[in-house]
Amino acid sequence: MAPMTDLPLGPEVDLTPRPLPARIPHHGAAVTLEPLAVRHAEDLWAAAQSDPEGRSWTYLGYGPFPDAAAMRRHVAAFAAQHDPMAWAVRPHRSGRVEGWLTLMEIHPAHAAIEIGHIWFSPRLQRSRAATEAMFLLMRHAMDDLGYRRLVWKCNALNAPSVAAAHRLGFVAEGVHRAVQVTKGRRRDTAWFSILEDEWPARRDAIAAWLQDANWDHQGAPRTSLTAAIAALDRDA
Repeated sequence: MAPMTDLPLGPEVDLTPRPLPARIPHHGAAVTLEPLAVRHAEDLWAAAQSDPEGRSWTYLGYGPFPDAAAMRRHVAAFAAQHDPMAWAVRPHRSGRVEGWLTLMEIHPAHAAIEIGHIWFSPRLQRSRAATEAMFLLMRHAMDDLGYRRLVWKCNALNAPSVAAAHRLGFVAEGVHRAVQVTKGRRRDTAWFSILEDEWPARRDAIAAWLQDANWDHQGAPRTSLTAAIAALDRDA
């Protein structure tokens, strides 16, 4: 029971701990997420070769890997962890695994969870499959598991990740300055979140954007997800 006080307090919430994510696949129209396993390492190494300069690894704490064996060792260790919990991303168009992403910083008692450790090869980036991959885990966390707070964090200098957070409807919370060191360099971390009362409208906007009817015969979207999310904020 809360103490008797006239000091301001936050709203009461459901104290039921949320379930931990399970290592199960998630199926979408353009992509399937498979629990990350060593068997994915060969495809992932091949996908990494589409980025010879290693730009896709710039803001991650690992990679690029010098050879297939190093990639395999990383995948084996990564797949064994429970937080972060990783999924391999298999776009239906290619049929090959072309990236990974995770649910992490999992706090069942506080109903808070983060989507992160996102690595997409250049072939997967900025595609319908990439957006659906992120959406599948977002929906799993908020709808299936019932989390109250979904977090997105990234290096504040990572402009594509910042743009992706806004495009998916995450709300900016600010920047933690000099919060960690990544690859020998100071990292300022930008924080974003979606709360349970904000989620339904964002879920519906993303789901509508992913519908087949929104895509032309050349595989281009007919409408802008960024514009749809911005309209939600204007109407709020």
